[in-house]
Amino acid sequence: MKFPPSVLEEIKARLPVSAVVGKRVRLAKAGREWKGLSPFNAEKTPSFFVNDQKGSFFDFSSGKNGDIFKFVMETEGLSFPEAVEKLASEAGVALPKVSFETQAQEERRKGLHEVVELAAQFFEAELQTERGGLARRYLAGRGLEGKARQLFRIGYAPPDRFALRDHLAGKGVGAELMMEAGLLVHGDEIAVPYDRFRDRIMFPIHDARGRVIAFGGRAMSAEVSAKYLNSPETPLFHKGALLFNHHNARKAAHDTGQVIVVEGYVDVIAMTLSGFPQVVAPLGTALTEDQLGLLWRMADEPVICLDGDKAGRKAASRAIDLALPMLEPGKSLAFALLPEGQDPDDLARSGGKQAIGEVVGAAKPFVDMLWSREFEASQLDTPERRAAFERRLKEPLGLIRDEATRRHYRLEIDERLGQLFAVAAPAPRNEQRSGYSGGGGGRGGRGGFGGGAARPNLPLRASPQLARSPLLQRTHRENPREAFILLALASHPDLVLRCVDDIAELGLEGPAAERFRQALLDATVEGGFDQEAFRRRQEQTRVAEAQAALLAVTGPAERLKLLQTADPESVFDSINQALVLHHRARTLHSELKAAERALADEATEANFAWMKDVKARLEAVEGTEANSDD
Repeated sequence: MKFPPSVLEEIKARLPVSAVVGKRVRLAKAGREWKGLSPFNAEKTPSFFVNDQKGSFFDFSSGKNGDIFKFVMETEGLSFPEAVEKLASEAGVALPKVSFETQAQEERRKGLHEVVELAAQFFEAELQTERGGLARRYLAGRGLEGKARQLFRIGYAPPDRFALRDHLAGKGVGAELMMEAGLLVHGDEIAVPYDRFRDRIMFPIHDARGRVIAFGGRAMSAEVSAKYLNSPETPLFHKGALLFNHHNARKAAHDTGQVIVVEGYVDVIAMTLSGFPQVVAPLGTALTEDQLGLLWRMADEPVICLDGDKAGRKAASRAIDLALPMLEPGKSLAFALLPEGQDPDDLARSGGKQAIGEVVGAAKPFVDMLWSREFEASQLDTPERRAAFERRLKEPLGLIRDEATRRHYRLEIDERLGQLFAVAAPAPRNEQRSGYSGGGGGRGGRGGFGGGAARPNLPLRASPQLARSPLLQRTHRENPREAFILLALASHPDLVLRCVDDIAELGLEGPAAERFRQALLDATVEGGFDQEAFRRRQEQTRVAEAQAALLAVTGPAERLKLLQTADPESVFDSINQALVLHHRARTLHSELKAAERALADEATEANFAWMKDVKARLEAVEGTEANSDD
């Protein structure tokens, strides 16, 4: 059975070799590789190595080597088709049925590769012509000559509307293939398809195997609205799943153990020419999960190199939010912030390799950036503000799916908070008590972590009013999840009958939720929901107060689903998800009480482990809910 190469590549992209091999061989990190005892021969000294960057294993004791398919075939005695089917299932890749259609589709992909390669050659040649003169001068001014043009195959798209189309047509390429490759603009209102890229410097985009699959073009004219233009999505090109310069950077990342992420094409080229070939860039968008997966296959801690301005910090914040759920032992990010007003290209030209090396070498760990994001935007001069700061720091940690990583992040944040909010010994009565000591903090403690942050000299006790505030209470009197379920049904009465049994049996915590639920059930009649009867109940003082109390604990994201314009099916899905989480949380709370009682009765390791396990499962439920709220 023959499988399309594109499908095999996707399976390998989703399954690192270490993950497949690790199910049979106990692997240990060895530099940029993994090592373990041979699964093919009995041995005491490890001679079996796995390299995720190269996508292969090598066993020195037997001489066997290959990719994940070869490993499964060798260790499980499967045929190649059986190994592909097994790994496709693990990777979540659907295998196409072998047919004339799929074979034709694969042949068409080969044809598209050929068409895009022909376009790349055309753009390269055009850069050398007379009409490419202005583009050459621009590139020379940016230091992109000779080696850069050759390595990155930089070209030029002439301003004519049909230059590329006519060139490819002269080589026998049909308009349909050109459109499918994203080279022509077409549509119902466009009588004659025309070139997508015109009067632009062209940067070919390659796949992991080094084949040109798309283009990015920089406009030469300042009057063009889109300074940079990428190819559209095509059968070859999915910009959220690719990295610019991935094909060149893979080997350099393996050799150095490092991969650097910058913003654009020119930044990548400038960094490469300055001696940092392990550089890639997302394709005109913020990082995606697929791209982060590619980065982690290249290095355990990619360095995100960003402009030091406001936009760069926003990009860093987006990367933090993306990566948080995916953090796991040994997999993280570091952040290198450039001097204000400079991008990697500026730094490369002004300071060269040394300046870049200093910035990259000073990259901050992920936890420092997470801390700084909240710390630098906070004032800490009142108990309320300190409590809010602590809450903003801790809430995102619930998104981390890996239990061990989540636990260590919480320990680290707690330690930093303890240092920041350390309580000094009471001052003697005859000594004037000052508000803060320890330097820095001209704005009540604002500043960077480790930079002389102010420490309170007085005990940090909340007032009685603040003690009753949701900021310091572990739970609200009214449960936000219960509030959303009931208010969503009231806002979308057509959903009530679909959930009435669940609502009737729902265990509720808050008195307002109980009163509001009863009003919903009272208006439920056989075969329907009496909206007029429910409206009359809403006008009753106790029900109106209950509704206001529920609305007060409902977050902004949930309130959007209470609008009449919200899609009912989407709201119904959200209600079902909330019901599942609610039942799961209540069950775990009951189990936690039982575990705590057991530990109090008998302080054994087993009872302690039981309590920790229940708490971890509760945190996972809370993390799931926080993730869904985003």
